[in-house]
Amino acid sequence: MVHSSHTADAQAGTAVQDHGGQQHPIKLYLLVWGLLFVLSAASYFVDYAGLQGGLRWSLILIFMVLKAGLITAVFMHMAWERLALSYAILLPPLALIGLLVILLIESDYTAATRVIELGAR
Repeated sequence: MVHSSHTADAQAGTAVQDHGGQQHPIKLYLLVWGLLFVLSAASYFVDYAGLQGGLRWSLILIFMVLKAGLITAVFMHMAWERLALSYAILLPPLALIGLLVILLIESDYTAATRVIELGAR
């Protein structure tokens, strides 16, 4: 009788393990926290160093995107999701970035056309 209940407990434990989800090592999370700290410190250093203009904003945006990517990949578990789900979440922001680049290029043309047609005001 004890043997059969032990077998049932082992089978129940296997079922719980199958449906319990995936466990990641704590070392991974600590590494990501460390990288987030380093990237945040680098972002603050950009302000501390007194960088100005395009370099400052480029560095801040690069650090921001890297931090968002780490958070999305590890803490939202996107690194382990199916490819279709990753595409559903990642492609729309990438498409928006592409459209913004097109708008930036077009804005220079529009500004130049206004100067030519309307004169410098």
